[in-house]
Amino acid sequence: MKKRIRVGFGFDVHEFAENRKLVLGGIEIPHHKGLLGHSDADALLHAVCDAILGALSLGDIGKHFPNTDERFKDIESTLLLKNVCELISAKGYEIGNLDVMLLLEIPKIAPYIEAMRKVISEILKVGIEDVSIKATTMETLGFVGREEGIAAMATVLLYPVEE
Repeated sequence: MKKRIRVGFGFDVHEFAENRKLVLGGIEIPHHKGLLGHSDADALLHAVCDAILGALSLGDIGKHFPNTDERFKDIESTLLLKNVCELISAKGYEIGNLDVMLLLEIPKIAPYIEAMRKVISEILKVGIEDVSIKATTMETLGFVGREEGIAAMATVLLYPVEE
């Protein structure tokens, strides 16, 4: 059977917490709160991992890196994404492009987007032009609007490696 183009979608949320670093897209962003989670709680990279895993029909991030496993306690999400990235080539696929949307009121992340794109493109071994990161507010609505946390959505296109 011939392989076909595959699309995956990922979504993640984390609440803000005191005494934590804020890590998004594999970089630390100056802020008075970080995100709560078993790992470094990088909601952006978690959504990317889920998008890739979904495109490959391999379950979700919780299946591969359960929050009940101490091996993943405080782990950098860049390491999780590197692991997931290995599955792409193992399944005979390549990334076409990645599109990410962050939903957050604070902090403003525009100054950090290019650095996040660079980190992600290097991990995924694609050109920076194949990684899009955007951000929007929730206009003060919901938990994001009340500045209680952050949400992230990601869509990825995978295509078969030509043999």
